[in-house]
Formats: sequence, C-alpha cells, structure tokens
Amino acid sequence: MPGGRLTQQERQQISLGLADGLAYAEIARRLDRPTSTVTREVMRNGGPTAYRADLAHHATERRTHRRRQATPRGAAPAPAHGRDAEAVREYEEMFTTLLMGQGLPKMMSRVLTCLYTTDAGSLTASELVQRLEVSPASVSKAVAFLESQGLIGRERGEGRRERYLVDDDVFYQSTIAGARSSAQLAEAARQGVGVLGSDTPAAARLENIARFVDFVAEGITRAAEQAREVLHTKAKAP
Repeated sequence: MPGGRLTQQERQQISLGLADGLAYAEIARRLDRPTSTVTREVMRNGGPTAYRADLAHHATERRTHRRRQATPRGAAPAPAHGRDAEAVREYEEMFTTLLMGQGLPKMMSRVLTCLYTTDAGSLTASELVQRLEVSPASVSKAVAFLESQGLIGRERGEGRRERYLVDDDVFYQSTIAGARSSAQLAEAARQGVGVLGSDTPAAARLENIARFVDFVAEGITRAAEQAREVLHTKAKAP
C-alpha cells in the first residue's frame, strides 16, 4: 500500500471517481489507499460536489508551506496522548468542511470543531483566538451565533473569564431548538391556509407542508428525548 501524501495523479483519479458516482471505499480500493484518506481529502477540499483535483493539490501545498513557516524545526510541542499532530489537523479540516456543507458559516464551523476536539470540551475566548489564530472579534461573533443556535453553552471559569463548552446536554438542547423552529414553520404554514382560503391549491400545499413538518419535528423531539434518557442511564450505570 503506498504511503505518504496523495499525488496530483491520485487526486485526478479521485475527481474522476466522484464524477462517476463511485463510493469513497471503491475509489480508495482503486488507489490502494485507506478509505479514510480519500474521505478526508474530499471533505477538506470542498466535498464530493465541489472537489477539484488541481485546486485540492494547490491548497495542500499552501497548507504545508504555511505550517513549515509557522513551526520552526524542533519547536513543535509534543501532541497530547501521543496523537499524530498532522492527522489531528487533517481531521479538524475535514470536520470543519463537513459542518460548512451542512450550512454553518466557516468561522462558526472552525470554533465548533475546535470545541468538539478539545479534551476539556471547553475553551475561553482567548484560547480560541490563540488556537484558531483569528481576531477576538471573529471569535466573539462566532460564539454569539453558536450560542443563539443552542450549539454551545457557557460557564464561569476561573476569575471572571467565561468558558464556552459543548457537552451531551448542549447537543440535546440544540436538537430540541431545531424541532421548535420547525414547529414554528408549521404554524406559519397553517396561518397561510386561512389567509389564502382553505379550498385553494395554495392552501392545500401549505397544509401538507405543516403536516409533514409537524410529523418530522415530533419524531425528532421524541427520538432526542429517548436518546438522552438512554445515554444518561448508561453513563450513570456502575
């Protein structure tokens, strides 16, 4: 099995495989590479619909060049728990790209990924600024958005510093908030039925939307509550 970084030719083969609708596992098999290598490569370079071999190759070269400039030889700290620092960076890039593909803005995706992959599960604003190498204003805007969406929480740390955190309950609250938002959409659709006239095609369409959204929102809420109960029970078991 070949090792090392992907070559430009291999990236061309990945691009062709995606165009042919091949699964990551099949593309990896043809390259004699691990499936995880192909998955990371695609997700950190635009995803399956936007992946371009030449752009991916140049982006990787730029990232490598920046890292060499930023980290003098012999100055890099030892990674925690014996982790492969390069593998961790690649994973964070892939996860960030995945969140962006789901509609989350880039900076918000970077902050959320940083919190998810931190052992403590929480960081201060200054720690986020240092880890992401961005301005305090960028972090402030990102955490405000994530908190408004129920994706992160905050707690008082040492002194007067606040820590932003992610945990199992925050994810539950985010899911419930999404279900409530869907319920509001269903209610708005039903209001339109009265405005447009209950016997009109437009009203029938809105009523169908409301029923569908209600059904999905109720299912999500029920599943989230069940999952929370099961997971918390397992966590407390001796």
